[in-house]
Amino acid sequence: MTTFVDQVKELGIKQAVIVKTDDVVERLTAGLNVNDIRAALRGDDPRRPNPRLRPHADGFWLHIRPSFYHTEVTNIYPTFRMGWLSTFMFVWETITGIILMVFYTPSPLIAYSNMWNILSNVPMGQLFRNMHRLGAEVMVVVVALHMLRTFVTGSYKKPRQFTWATGMLLLILTLLLSFSGYLLPWDQLAYWALTVFLSGAESAPAPPVINQNILLILQGGPALGANGLLRWYLFHVLLMPLILGIFFFVHYYKVVLHGLSLPPGREEIGEDTAKRAPRNERTYFIPDLMTSELMWTALLTLFLIAGSLWLWDAPLETHADPIVTPLHVVAPWYLSWSQGWLKLADKTLVVGFIPLLMVAFFVMPYFEVGKSRRYASRRLGLSVSMLFIAFMLVSNWMGTPEFRVESSPDREVSIEILPEEGPSALKAVPFEQLTPGAYLPGQIIPGAPHLTAALEGYEEAIVRHSCTISGDPRLQPCRVETLESGEKRYSVGIDNKTAMVDPYTELRIKEAQEGLVEMVLFYEVADPDNPGEFLILSDEWVRWVHRDANYAEECTFVNKSC
Repeated sequence: MTTFVDQVKELGIKQAVIVKTDDVVERLTAGLNVNDIRAALRGDDPRRPNPRLRPHADGFWLHIRPSFYHTEVTNIYPTFRMGWLSTFMFVWETITGIILMVFYTPSPLIAYSNMWNILSNVPMGQLFRNMHRLGAEVMVVVVALHMLRTFVTGSYKKPRQFTWATGMLLLILTLLLSFSGYLLPWDQLAYWALTVFLSGAESAPAPPVINQNILLILQGGPALGANGLLRWYLFHVLLMPLILGIFFFVHYYKVVLHGLSLPPGREEIGEDTAKRAPRNERTYFIPDLMTSELMWTALLTLFLIAGSLWLWDAPLETHADPIVTPLHVVAPWYLSWSQGWLKLADKTLVVGFIPLLMVAFFVMPYFEVGKSRRYASRRLGLSVSMLFIAFMLVSNWMGTPEFRVESSPDREVSIEILPEEGPSALKAVPFEQLTPGAYLPGQIIPGAPHLTAALEGYEEAIVRHSCTISGDPRLQPCRVETLESGEKRYSVGIDNKTAMVDPYTELRIKEAQEGLVEMVLFYEVADPDNPGEFLILSDEWVRWVHRDANYAEECTFVNKSC
């Protein structure tokens, strides 16, 4: 303070402030004063000695970034900026996650209530949850594409084998980090997805005592509950980010040590000249690369915010219920390939194959010792990689409910129209419109617009899961298949799902007691083998709605289509 006062006496207040500001900026940037920053932003040549190199040597943030790059790797190809975008997504997830942590408690008693509080009471809470969840999905995509780009361009070859290994570890940690956050809302989607995951861990090809102890660590007790939620919360916010951060710096250190690999055709076979960039082929990080990365950061931020505002909402289902199993339990899209395999093969075999697959990716650069990175010399490897991608896409499709997971068509309709728990269009009908009686799908009820809209949705669901042999113009013709048992199977649609044949359905509303109505879905289908006769599929799908139920508000908030 005394020095600044002396400067004011000697130079005047204006000049003293300028000098002090210059000194503060130079300390913060580890070598750049205000004029240096202005010159960099204008594109002027630096003064000598070049102060733009000092932040890389003396600064905290830029010491893991090279001071210059070979000009060949500063274009979109061959890096596609995936490495930097992966780093930015980790920072994005950290910031949005810390904000959400303020309003969240990892307890089954209040975690789900916390989610509703974030969505409804916290200012911009839904936006930040959407940005965090969408950011997790984007981070998985970007990291996976970064690894794919590295393989396609042959950048995993010597001397970058260990760089590839750390990148594979970062990819696995990214998947686990995204999946560990899956449980935190403590809704049905989260609970049962993790339950399926834990059942896989229990089936690992290892001695039972090892599997049981691993399950106990992951589950926190005999069943998934408070201890399990707390452990996965700590995995998500502490352990995995810490490990990922450590290997992130190791990965960047190896990138700086060996440099970014040049395009395959730029180097002679067996050579690696990425670190030997001639002066006339250098592009300095400050200002060219820094401003470019800021531009890509701004574009990705715009996409994340716009997508979270207008294009996508993070799902939130009903409260986790260990007793009620949802009709279709699906893994996150980036793990659905494993769920697809489980439908066709023994669980122990699949769970044992996944670690072997990961080990194969880790050691691949040490066994694939071809010196050439050129595409023409790597036709076999590139063909195998494309086949593997196709295989994974098919496996992901196999992991969807459309593949070998089929319920009866009446149950599919009932779950959609009158689910066991949670909101629906029918449950959201105001209580005063639930007049006792029998109602047909698509029926128009005067003075009851909400019930009419729900019946329209009921009709649409019936049409999707039905077919006709009598020529009903509303329905598609039945596709008939004779099974080995001699029975006939009637299906419809491009997914060939089992369908109801010429169904007669109705909604029956009864007054169970004062302020409580009973809703029953009744199904009757034609018997193709006995024309004119019908088979009753079900008249026991019963749900109750109380006058004070808040299904209408939940339906409006959770499912805008309601």
